[in-house]
Amino acid sequence: MEMVLQIVLLIAGFVALIKGADIFVDGSSSLAAIFKVPTVIIGLTIVALGTSAPELAVSTSAALKGSNEIALSNVVGSNLFNLLMVLGVCAIIKPVPIENVIKKRDFPFSIITTLLLFIALGIPMLIGVNLAAVKMSENVTLVSRVIGIVLLLVFVAYIAVLIVSARKNPSQEEPVKTMSPLKSVLFILLGVGLIIAGGQFVVNSAKYIAAAFGMSETLIGLTVVAFGTSLPELVTSIVASRKGENGLAVGNVVGSNIFNLLFILGVSATLHPIPVNFASMIDFAILIVTSILVYIFALTKKINRLEGVVMVLMYAATVVFAALR
Repeated sequence: MEMVLQIVLLIAGFVALIKGADIFVDGSSSLAAIFKVPTVIIGLTIVALGTSAPELAVSTSAALKGSNEIALSNVVGSNLFNLLMVLGVCAIIKPVPIENVIKKRDFPFSIITTLLLFIALGIPMLIGVNLAAVKMSENVTLVSRVIGIVLLLVFVAYIAVLIVSARKNPSQEEPVKTMSPLKSVLFILLGVGLIIAGGQFVVNSAKYIAAAFGMSETLIGLTVVAFGTSLPELVTSIVASRKGENGLAVGNVVGSNIFNLLFILGVSATLHPIPVNFASMIDFAILIVTSILVYIFALTKKINRLEGVVMVLMYAATVVFAALR
């Protein structure tokens, strides 16, 4: 009976996260428009925060509760899911065109930041750990507060570059639907409340389910939690594909991955340093390899259906590997 209750709470948490993020974006975008904030800035900040709010809520809640494996594996798992499943499914529906700016700026930036973070975590691990004797669940390095602050500073610099670049192309801006100031504020508060509550439900239920089935927090964070928190990106990209706007899928995925790695992990580590186990370092390495492979696919004009199938199969393989190790 307790297990059924925890599964219900987990699902309710995911629903609250997704709906809360949607309400938060509507209220925040409306309030920003009322105060004449440029729509491009709304899109690059508020909307980006809204679609990644589930990952932010889960990772920060997990970090503060000491569930560090969930905090980190949620970010890595979400990025793997976005890259392989979201893009892969979209490519199977219809080949995904790649814009030059994404190929030249955003995608390489995502890979480089992931690689640099892996190196920053790996150097102290190599110095202080006997890799031959280490266990998967053993903590081998740390995402410290210093690293968290550096990630946040890099994120701010990246957003600044995007804003400067977007201001040079004002034709890309779209009008934002506005509500009354009071209704906008109420939407923001309700959205934040649902996001916080959803994050608590997901973390607590995921920990219980992991313990009940003998699963590690890393595994459940990498799979169940990552899937649930990535639903906004999946739904957004599939809807765009069905409408023939498949090019949006790549920007949505790459932008979300950068946001997850720099902002969410940065906030989580700044609030509470995150110990990293050996399994998570392997997942980081897998993320880097798959990112490079998908980037190679993206260097052509489109990610085709065959490449989409390969990406989905790769994601399935990473889940099986995570379950068996």
